[in-house]
Amino acid sequence: MTKRTGGRILVDSLLAQGCDRIFTVPGESFLAVLDALHDTPAIDLVTCRQEGGVTFMACADGTLTGRPGIAFVTRGPGATNASIGVHVARQDSQPMILFIGDVDRGTRDREAFQEIDFQAMFAPIAKWAARIDDARRIPEYVARAYATAMNGRPGPVVLALPEDMLCDMVDATDRPRVERCDQFPPSVAPVLEQLRAARNPLAIVGGAGWNSAASAAFAGFARNWGLPVAAAFRRQDAIDNAAPVWAGNLGYGPNPRLVERVRAADLLLVVGPRLGEATTDGYTLVNPDHPGQTLIHVHPDPAELNSAYRADIAVCAGMWEFADALAAAEPPIEPSPAAAQAHAEWQRWSTPAPREGVAMDLGPCVAAMREALPADTIICNGAGNYSGWWHRYWPYAGPGSQLAPTAGAMGYGVPAAVAAALRRPNRMVVALAGDGCFLMNGQELATAVQHDAQMLVIIVDNGAYGTIRMHQEREYPGRVAATRLANPDFAALARAYGCWAETVERTEDFAPALARAQGQRGVRLLHFRTDVEAITPAATLAAIRRRPAG
Repeated sequence: MTKRTGGRILVDSLLAQGCDRIFTVPGESFLAVLDALHDTPAIDLVTCRQEGGVTFMACADGTLTGRPGIAFVTRGPGATNASIGVHVARQDSQPMILFIGDVDRGTRDREAFQEIDFQAMFAPIAKWAARIDDARRIPEYVARAYATAMNGRPGPVVLALPEDMLCDMVDATDRPRVERCDQFPPSVAPVLEQLRAARNPLAIVGGAGWNSAASAAFAGFARNWGLPVAAAFRRQDAIDNAAPVWAGNLGYGPNPRLVERVRAADLLLVVGPRLGEATTDGYTLVNPDHPGQTLIHVHPDPAELNSAYRADIAVCAGMWEFADALAAAEPPIEPSPAAAQAHAEWQRWSTPAPREGVAMDLGPCVAAMREALPADTIICNGAGNYSGWWHRYWPYAGPGSQLAPTAGAMGYGVPAAVAAALRRPNRMVVALAGDGCFLMNGQELATAVQHDAQMLVIIVDNGAYGTIRMHQEREYPGRVAATRLANPDFAALARAYGCWAETVERTEDFAPALARAQGQRGVRLLHFRTDVEAITPAATLAAIRRRPAG
């Protein structure tokens, strides 16, 4: 064997695993890796402006490919900035590997410059956190990181890289590409038996592992049975929303009719979601013990089954394996009419009606986007009430069309859109951000321009941290503190980055502005000036203040 540096071995190991893109803010702690990447044109090196943007991009990339998105940051401040993306990848169940350049082995445990115990720091939020002290074992660690990130419940892995280890010249044996472990097709006979006996069954889909094949198979099964299908919070792309069984999404501000359906269901077929706090309205819409309801819980990780929720039937299976097994089963002679009824309810709920007295009405704007943009547009957003208009009114076209953090992290939308635009250059990509959300990671516009990303950015500017203002008005009416924002001219700021940009202040001006944006190349930004009074698609701040306490 030819001796190689640790940095070269690491890059070769990533190539062996199929890595073709790395997101990074460079650091002196991993110069040997950067040097190896200089001679590796097969890996696209995306230089970002802040480490939170790095890990958000890697998380989004892993969501789209099903293989870990790869991030490199430096020790200390770089790692602490990057931790937000690790948390999102964990709560969103998305595969990602974060490599952190670390202090020399000989100075460890002296609180050397920027030193942190990364295994202790990341253990609570990563699937696995480790440190590579021997360059000969780099292929072993990288292969294990890929396997850990992809299998069971997908999630993030963190590997610390001592700076001097990366410079060691050693022999190492490369390892072949690791794939997600196949899961044997489950027996669906008990599931089908329960479905045949149920009067009001309903499916809730989401979680990780959905692809076009799994989505189509499950949608076909649900159509044959007439089974209404709802989605977990921010997992509306698990199946195509045009499917005649689609019933809408759970989470914040769901359709009241869908909530009634969940409460009235005597059987819940939960395929993929963990049934987290947002999906279940604080574990109340679906109780962990769900009295009076049969719960069939399907998840790829056995550790999730019968953890928070008691399952009447627990099925450990991947989304494709389970959906394929269901699709092969003999359907009833006549499908239930419930799916068509639920879909009609969603269609009424997702059709925006104009609001009086609102100069910039987001509902009709989303309707205009539905008319003008391709059905498979990838919608990316962070956290904030602004996203509620798209969650309610935008129809998602199946897996890979929604990038939105279930962890509720602000600043995710723009970095996720950069990753999506680079990964899916033939798709329309839209980044949504509130004014507060945008300024958490707006500097990644520079990354988008530098790497020639083709994307549209929409900033919803109401001069406030709107979600917190809503809660504030509900709990302490009229006592506004810390939620007002003084914002820059976002269109001018975007032009300074090299983007095309316009400001839109009236509903009727949006469609023409969108058409002009579509005629441009590169990064295009539309700055919406809105009134904080219209705080959600269905409520105003004045109405929230008037509600009686409790």
